[in-house]
Amino acid sequence: MAEQQQVLAWLNSERFMDCSVAEVYATLLDEGIYLCSIRTMYRLLAADGETQDRRQQRQHPTYTKPELLATAPNQLWSWDITKLRSHQKWTYFQLYVILDVFSRYVVGWMVAHRESGALAERLIRLTCQKQAIEPGQLTLHADRGTSMTSKTVAFLLSDLGVTKSHSRPQVSNDNPFSEAQFKTLKYQPTFPTQFGCIEDARAFCQHFFAWYNQVHHHGGIGLLTPEVMHSGQADVVTQQRQAVLNTAYLAHPERFVHHPPTPPVVPNAVWINPPIAAPNSQAVPH
Repeated sequence: MAEQQQVLAWLNSERFMDCSVAEVYATLLDEGIYLCSIRTMYRLLAADGETQDRRQQRQHPTYTKPELLATAPNQLWSWDITKLRSHQKWTYFQLYVILDVFSRYVVGWMVAHRESGALAERLIRLTCQKQAIEPGQLTLHADRGTSMTSKTVAFLLSDLGVTKSHSRPQVSNDNPFSEAQFKTLKYQPTFPTQFGCIEDARAFCQHFFAWYNQVHHHGGIGLLTPEVMHSGQADVVTQQRQAVLNTAYLAHPERFVHHPPTPPVVPNAVWINPPIAAPNSQAVPH
């Protein structure tokens, strides 16, 4: 009886409770442990009323859908890591990017040889200092990658008074702005298929992010540049655009059949997963 209880204890342990009987048997056997045959394991489980799908025994956590709103720069950042291919086979550089969701401005980036929580912590800390982030001001959103959920990053955010937010597992729509920014990067005509060294990758990113922030007219923010949006100059530029369109309309009103022209609308609120019927909101990037 004691031996039977020992076998059940192994089968129902935290380590093996989500595994099949065959998996438990093989794992223990490879570790030099033999309890009994697979058939005997099944017989003991049946006698104990535990022959249902063992995968259902583990209680997986329930993840809440993040609903995050930004109405100004430096309220909500999104960050992620993507791979940049090296010329060496199976070798990649890691590009860390922190993006302001409201303005689409890249507030921080780094190219490194590896992915690690310590490197992410350093980038986040320096970026918060550069943007003069005050405690309670910012929410930092990311997926559930190893670096994003590391204790190093969690402790830093707690020290800085930054609220952390994570996507649900395997839900890409929970982090759409970083994904869209990486797509813009890798669809650039000048984006190389591989980088010769990490200095090449850093030089390319230096040029790309200067273009992205200062030159690129982003469709998600009324065709403004991220720098204009982040610096609070959106109203000034929009008024200048309207003045140009007013002049064009007065010169040739017949060209505008329905109404006088207006510049593209600049959103005043940006959501990650907006609630139903959220007014003046924007759910996905362009």
